Amino acid sequence: MSLPSVTFHPLPTPAEKRAMAAQRWPVDKVLELFELPFNELMYRAQQVHRQHFDPTEVELATLLSIKTGGCPEDCGYCPQAARYDTGVTAQKLLELETVLNAARAAKEHGATRFCMGAAWRSPKDRDLEHVEAMVRGVKALGLEACATLGMLEDGQAERLAAAGLDYYNHNLDTAPEFYNDIISTRQYEDRLDTLDKVRGAGIKVCCGGIVGMGESRRQRAGLVAQVANLEPYPESVPINHLVQVKGTPLYGQDKLDPLEFVRTIAVARITMPKARVRLSAGRRELGEAVQALCFAAGANSIFYGDKLLTTGNPDVEADRQLLEKLGMRTTHVEVNAKLAHEG
Repeated sequence: MSLPSVTFHPLPTPAEKRAMAAQRWPVDKVLELFELPFNELMYRAQQVHRQHFDPTEVELATLLSIKTGGCPEDCGYCPQAARYDTGVTAQKLLELETVLNAARAAKEHGATRFCMGAAWRSPKDRDLEHVEAMVRGVKALGLEACATLGMLEDGQAERLAAAGLDYYNHNLDTAPEFYNDIISTRQYEDRLDTLDKVRGAGIKVCCGGIVGMGESRRQRAGLVAQVANLEPYPESVPINHLVQVKGTPLYGQDKLDPLEFVRTIAVARITMPKARVRLSAGRRELGEAVQALCFAAGANSIFYGDKLLTTGNPDVEADRQLLEKLGMRTTHVEVNAKLAHEG
């Protein structure tokens, strides 16, 4: 008796998965959210937020530049690009103990995640060895470890995963159709490729973008749609408000209306219900009232400390006072330091 034939169907590629996911949040549908009356949008965002999080809780993360300046890319917003005269000088990779001292201080001030950023197009293998040691050291302190090192080559994400990295940050920055107005030294697909490598290695994804770079509201909707349609969408979504730095091409750009930034937070919350939506760069310019609206719109994570890579950030005491005024409390994350150290 002959057995019935079995047909094996190939697994969808990452690009095919994204195409299928795009049906979940098409740009037009995201744009409809942006265009809701403000109070209606806030109400919907708060409903979604309360279904998945305690609305009075906020995660504290600290970001350290472990390798500053000298980047060969031409991102129009970035003071670390070597081609722009911004006063940022190229520096060597920090020593391990310097990084761990910063991580200890971050933990003492209440941070639960420690993020390490390097101004590279992509890390060289010899540099990755040093980053792996940093990741192991941060995990041994009982902190979640995150890194943003640029594009990753084959095998590099697996090495970071083996070192214990929890999150990898790689932002899409803006909508695909606006991307080439901001960056020409890498393509949108390069960013998606790195995110695929990170997911494939089992590392959680931290991915968002920057608003206020001259994009239209539809293009802001396009950014949110791209991030929300990643399969799965990121666990962590940083929303940056452009910090204008003299010497960069985007210096002098018309500033984004603060309520449009709040709308972006609310739309990110609705489209990515279980993600940590993080207030990132540009908080200093927003002020307390707008930050409070962002928390009400569903933001539940902030970068905490006096500096974000090379730009200013509200200091620790100011953040403590704001959170106290709002009656918000900070998250507590259990990380097995002993296992991380042994790993």
